[in-house]
Amino acid sequence: MTSQETAPPRKARGGGTISSRLTGVDAARGAALLGMMSTHLLPTFGPSPSWEPTFVGLVFSGRSAALFAVLAGIGLALSTGKQEPRHGSDLAAARGGVAMRALVIAVVGLTLGGLDVNVAIILVHYAVLFLCILPFLGLRLRALCFWALGWVLASPVLAYLIRPLLLDTTPPLQLGHNPNAEDLGTPGRLLADLFFTGYYPVFQWISYLLIGLVIGRLALTRTTVQVLLLTGGIIAAAVTKAAGFLAMEAWGGRAALETLPGIRGYPLESMLQVNLTGLEQTGSWWWLATASPHAGTTLDLLHSSGTAAAVVGFFLLLGKAAERIKVNFLIVLSGPGAMTLSLYSAHVWVVSGFTNQPLPAGWTEEGMYWTQALCAVVIGVCFTLLRRRGPLEWVAHAASRLGSYRPAAVG
Repeated sequence: MTSQETAPPRKARGGGTISSRLTGVDAARGAALLGMMSTHLLPTFGPSPSWEPTFVGLVFSGRSAALFAVLAGIGLALSTGKQEPRHGSDLAAARGGVAMRALVIAVVGLTLGGLDVNVAIILVHYAVLFLCILPFLGLRLRALCFWALGWVLASPVLAYLIRPLLLDTTPPLQLGHNPNAEDLGTPGRLLADLFFTGYYPVFQWISYLLIGLVIGRLALTRTTVQVLLLTGGIIAAAVTKAAGFLAMEAWGGRAALETLPGIRGYPLESMLQVNLTGLEQTGSWWWLATASPHAGTTLDLLHSSGTAAAVVGFFLLLGKAAERIKVNFLIVLSGPGAMTLSLYSAHVWVVSGFTNQPLPAGWTEEGMYWTQALCAVVIGVCFTLLRRRGPLEWVAHAASRLGSYRPAAVG
């Protein structure tokens, strides 16, 4: 959730610098931040008894978080050699820097996990994903493609087989809350939740970072690559979502799942469109045929990765247009996108102050969201214009430099 890309800057009217790579990727990250905030503050389901999905639930649920993860892989690719991965001591230094950055993110995540907040905080999972992806940082594009495809196909099946074993223990190896420092005392339960039984199962989510590495190893400054990401992402997202819809509605998947015990709360039809949070997804192989947000299935991973690729391609094209006319109109998104760790953490802290409390007189959920979104944009733009890192980005950068330090050879 921190910007790691580097690219030669160019001065622009409208403030900041322009690079079709840096600005486009950071703008996509800013869009992901605002989308994720919307799912935290705005309803994703309509009122009872219908519980119809809302616009926010249909558009942003699951996709914003997946975009963050794909962008993490892109950032790692750009910071470890772009099209040609580093090797030898340079690769070892890069891995050390990533590991230290992950440590900072984990500490922030565990600290936020101690807050009373009705938000599924992603930071600890994000940090573990950084550590899990270290062995892949030295791979070239072809090898990464094979690994990404294999992981997308195999990890959901393995997770489906492993998850019931973890949930059937006494007590179940599932936290039921955001990871916090106290959970370090039960490492088995914590790791099981992070990798398999939690809200962002790392085991399947490694797919997003691998796909991000694949995208980041492409020649992202080329217009043909940007158009390919946009069109290919749209096609992949549409095909996989259509396949999931057919499996559930035309071939009997939803009818079979509705007969299972434990299908309570929101109507399954609505949950399949918004997310499957709260459902254990055990007892039927039909679970693997859904393309629902947060399902962690092959279709879900491909659909959300497709939407992420399309978003990245779109903003890279906009970044190229901004570079051509020398007006950085993307700064409203690339500004907050360059300091998402600080802004996301501040957002969670602010939300915790209103958890289980009535909103101030005259405030609405929509007003709360737009106020926080506007603050995020203004703060991000100001830091960009001042050429400053966000406070937590500064800490993460310092940790990364420390981790990547290698003393010069003597003699």
